[in-house]
This record gives sequence, structure tokens and C-alpha cells, in this order.
Amino acid sequence: MGIAESTPDELPSDAEEQLRNGEQQLELSGRRLRRLPSAVCALSRLQKLYVSGTGLRELPEEIEELRELRILALDFNKLERLPDGLCRLPRLTRLYLGSNRLLALPADFAQLQSLRCLWIEGNFLRRFPRPLLRLVALQSLQMGDNRLRALPAELPRMTGLRGLWLYGNRFEEFPPALLRMGRLHILDLDRNRLGGFPDLHPLRALRVFSYDHNPVTGPPRVADTVFLVGEGAVERMAERDEPTPRPPPRRPARAFEDEEEEDLLIGGGSSRALGGPGDGLRALEAAPGLGT
Repeated sequence: MGIAESTPDELPSDAEEQLRNGEQQLELSGRRLRRLPSAVCALSRLQKLYVSGTGLRELPEEIEELRELRILALDFNKLERLPDGLCRLPRLTRLYLGSNRLLALPADFAQLQSLRCLWIEGNFLRRFPRPLLRLVALQSLQMGDNRLRALPAELPRMTGLRGLWLYGNRFEEFPPALLRMGRLHILDLDRNRLGGFPDLHPLRALRVFSYDHNPVTGPPRVADTVFLVGEGAVERMAERDEPTPRPPPRRPARAFEDEEEEDLLIGGGSSRALGGPGDGLRALEAAPGLGT
């Protein structure tokens, strides 16, 4: 039996029941929706909206009416562009745009000054979107599986950034701007084309560095407190005088906007409160012995 397709402008039949408990959360994931029903944009008190894996191709400008929205999941769809209205959500803290068809972000994206967690992995980004440089409160940025070859020199302007996922891109050299990201805790450069690394001791706050599946012959020089994932990592950490540091444990999938900072860093597990497709902490995925 196939999934029923809602008419374009009406709410699904179970929407009222979902909202009745007072949580102001609407789950539309897995339904067939080419566009977001206009009636959704009239839910002015809505705080969490999940529209993952629906085949969504466009968003209405009226999405800006959701002024109370904290979490918006639009991953695993067919979006090629974002409306300017999405950039006018003043309370949005988590935005999931992974596995779409995005080539760029709107210039007004920089207006999302409350944003703390952005997943935009699995798109077609060839250049780092410059509006992101103005999001100084952003803590977790997931940009894996795009087509990036370089990072802007202004990247250190993102002073709030603690977790940065860049796996599966096209970097051939270690981006110099990363050496000035002294507050970064987690850095994932897995599956690129890096042939070597500079001394990473300037990254004083670094806790986890993943560099697996690159054409390197050994690990980079890092502080003994950094957990490494990649070629020669186990041997390097075994040589340390102190016990091998362990990364923070992975947590169950959840996506509430009042999570601790560390949960933002590990990506919140998934874009959906009930759990959904996608990786959790990419930088730790290959680390042996990690429990949940």
C-alpha cells in the first residue's frame, strides 16, 4: 500500500491530533509532498516541523510566518533553492537541509542569527556559502559530501563554531583557515584527497580529528589529548604517555532546541526527534568500541 498524498493546501488528517498535546510539533516526514501545504504556514505557534523524505521540491515564501519555529527538518528532499522567507525565522536554532539539490544559499541566510546547528551535507555546494561567515552563534556545521575544494580565509569569523564536518569533499590540501580555528572541538576531513597535514597543535581546543580515507601515510602532529581516527591513529595514540582519550559517547537521536552544547557538537544524532536517516557523529563513526 502506498503513502497517501495530501492535497497541496490542506493539513494532513492527523495534524490536529499531533498538535493537540500542546507540544507545537508537526511530523510530515515520509509523506508525498511536492510543496509544503499552505495551511502549515498558518500555524504561527509551531516550534518543530519535520518534513524529511517527502519529495518536496519547493517551499513557499509564507514559511516566514512560522515566527516561533525552533527546529526545521527538510532533509532527503529535492529542494534546489531556498526562499528568502526561510531566512526570516528569528528563533530557528536547528536547520536540517541534507540530501537535497542545493547549489548555494540565499544572501539573506545570514539573518538566521539564532541558528546553532546546520546540516547541509549531501548537496552540490562547490563554494563555501559566504552568508555562513556571519553566523557567529553557529556551533555545529555539517557540510559533508559536497564538492568543496577550499575554505574562505574569513572562516575564523565563525567564533562560535565547535564542530565542523567536511568529509567527502574535494580538498587536496589542508585548508589554511582551519589552523586559525582555535576553538574547534571536532574536525572531520574523512574521504578527501589530502596528502599530508601541517602541525595541528595550534588547534588548542581540538578533541577529535578524523582524517580516514585520505592518501596520507600517517597521522598529523596533534596534542596528546586529541582522539584520532585514520591511518596510523591507533599506533600513534598507543605511543602516548597518557591513556588514550575517549571521545564523548554517542547519544540517542533527539532534536530539542534546549540540548547541551556537547549534544550540538555530536550533531544531535539525527534531524528528527523520533530518529531518522543519516549519520550521528561522523567524526567518531569509525572509532572502535564506542557505545551508545
